[in-house]
Amino acid sequence: MFVKTPLLLAAVGAFALSGCMSDQGYGYSNPNDPNANARTGAITGAVVGGLAGALSGGRGAFGKTVVGAAAGGVVGAIAGGALDRQAKDLRSGLGDDNITVVNTGNELVVSMPQDILFATDSTEVQPSLQRELAAVAQNLRQYPDSLVTVIGHTDNVGTATYNQDLSQRRADAVSAILLQDGVRASRLIAYGRGESQPVATNLTPEGRAQNRRVEIHIHPNNG
Repeated sequence: MFVKTPLLLAAVGAFALSGCMSDQGYGYSNPNDPNANARTGAITGAVVGGLAGALSGGRGAFGKTVVGAAAGGVVGAIAGGALDRQAKDLRSGLGDDNITVVNTGNELVVSMPQDILFATDSTEVQPSLQRELAAVAQNLRQYPDSLVTVIGHTDNVGTATYNQDLSQRRADAVSAILLQDGVRASRLIAYGRGESQPVATNLTPEGRAQNRRVEIHIHPNNG
C-alpha cells in the first residue's frame, strides 16, 4: 500500500504539469521567452524522474520519487536551455526566410522546402542552399552533443514508389553536404518518408509545396 501513494502522487503531478505546460504554451518555441524550453525540460524531467523513482518500489519509494524528480528536473533544464541557445544561434546563422527552425522542447526541427533545395526531379542541392546547409553544419559542429536525422518528404504527385525513392535520395543529398561540411557520420542518419507524412493538403498547389520538404531533426544526445 505504501508504494501506491507516491506512485499516485507522481501520476497526478504528471497530469497537472502537462496541463500547466499546455496552458502556458511550453513545449514549443517562444521567441519572447528564451527560457521557455529550459522550464519545459525541467518540468518534463521532474515528472519522468519522479515516476521512475516511484516505480522502483520498496519502502523508500517516496524518497526515490523526490530524488528522481529533482535529478530529472536538473537534467531536463540543462537540455532545454541548450536547445534554446542552439535554436537562437541557428536562426541567426540562416539567411533564407523560407527555412524554419522550430524548437519543440525535445528537439529542433529545421524545415527546408524542396522547391528551394532542388530543381524539379533533381537531387542536386542548389548552390544557394548549400551555403545555408553549411551554416547548419557549423551550428552542429558548435553543438556536438546531438544526433541528427535528415528526413525527405514529397507531395502525392506521381507514384508512391517513385516518391519514396526521390525523398530518400534527397535526404541522402542533404546528409552528404552536412558530412562534407564536417558533421561526424556517427551523428547522422538519413531516410525518406515519401508522401506518407504531409503537413498540408495535397489538393492545392500551395499545400503540395509545403509537403515537398527536407527536415533536419536535431536531438539532444542524453546517452
